[in-house]
Amino acid sequence: MASSKKQYLLYMVQTHPNFRRAELESLADMFGIEVDFCDYDEGSPFCVVELESDEQAQQWIRRSVLTKAVFEFWGRGTTLEEMHEAIRAHPTFEQRKEQFKHSSFKFEFENYRGGKKKDMATKVKQIETFRYVGFEGKIDMKSPEQTYTLIEEYEAPTGKTPAATPLSYLFGRLVQVSDRASMDVYDLKKRPYKGTTSFEAELSLVSANIAQVKPGTLMYDPFAGTGSFLTAGGHYGALVLGSDIDGRMIRGKGANADIGSNFKYYHEASQFLDVLTMDFTHNSLRSDLVIDTILCDPPYGIRESIKVLGAKDPERFAGKENLIIDGEKAFLRKDYIPTKKPYSLDALLDDLLAYSAERLPLGGRLAFWMPTANDENVETIIPLHQNLELKYDCVQEFNKWSRRLLVYINRGDGYNGPTNGGVQRSPSNFRERYFNHFTK
Repeated sequence: MASSKKQYLLYMVQTHPNFRRAELESLADMFGIEVDFCDYDEGSPFCVVELESDEQAQQWIRRSVLTKAVFEFWGRGTTLEEMHEAIRAHPTFEQRKEQFKHSSFKFEFENYRGGKKKDMATKVKQIETFRYVGFEGKIDMKSPEQTYTLIEEYEAPTGKTPAATPLSYLFGRLVQVSDRASMDVYDLKKRPYKGTTSFEAELSLVSANIAQVKPGTLMYDPFAGTGSFLTAGGHYGALVLGSDIDGRMIRGKGANADIGSNFKYYHEASQFLDVLTMDFTHNSLRSDLVIDTILCDPPYGIRESIKVLGAKDPERFAGKENLIIDGEKAFLRKDYIPTKKPYSLDALLDDLLAYSAERLPLGGRLAFWMPTANDENVETIIPLHQNLELKYDCVQEFNKWSRRLLVYINRGDGYNGPTNGGVQRSPSNFRERYFNHFTK
């Protein structure tokens, strides 16, 4: 029995290819869409999939950041003539002709790894090769009912010289553009409040997609900083809540330069619940508060060593905890700075996984970034918890170090997966090695 599904062409970006499939799979799962990725190739920006309808394709790709667009796939060939043959030979070609015969339309042209753009005469000449399709609608360059796209794929350029002849031609009807334009909207350069630790817009949005941040749910960032992930969560409709041990980040630089001002700037103030000055390891959120998604970038300890509330030498500090200043206990004064003690990244991540296993609902996701050295002789040990399934490990490579987006799904007490809590996973201090350029 023939499949009732239709073929669609994904046109993806070639930045962060290690994250693309994770984003696409997560969005498909979130919307209950079954997708076979047998045609997926990390080295190619193109992937043909089968879906039930245009509506399904629109729902799926509307939020994607690492995809440019999705098209109803009409045909492909190594030459323009071969592509036209494939279009005419498609079983639903006559049906498509009739369906879009009277629709207003326009043609667009894309090239992957190609050189200079086509001149108008070349475009018109190529458009005329589609006469057999029989379009009778008017041409509308501003708001057409249908947009048809011819994509030319070229071989990788040799040196600085691009290939002259396309490797293949692909043609399709535009169904949905992605959310990639949001990268410009949330560009850090345009943001009212940001800092040296602010996470870039592109991977903030991608992280929110892989974490399956949903409209109307609660997203929590326990290491909020200047609120990059809170902003991404708000963009996708979640109610966002953050905390940070550094009160300077929370207070910002005044009423018009704090995390809340970013949400006002983006007209998303209704998504912003609050941010708290709080040590995550001494969490003050009520114990029965269910958090749908936890998305964060824990402190690496690069700019300053990781610290939590407490005294490094409790006995020595014991006599100071009841210190009186001007008739008032010191810790009750507004200018009081709590004592902090050093903490390891391993211990902090153990706490994060344990907290997530307690607070996330079944199926809820934890996503966080973790730094690793790129030494060939150093094994990267991913933190694990018996109730959390490690779903994705996406790596962003730099020179001598990398960072990983680790994504977990809460499977509950009955999961009993592997665990390595309480052990030292990092054989050396990441902060020291970072400043020593990973030579030790």
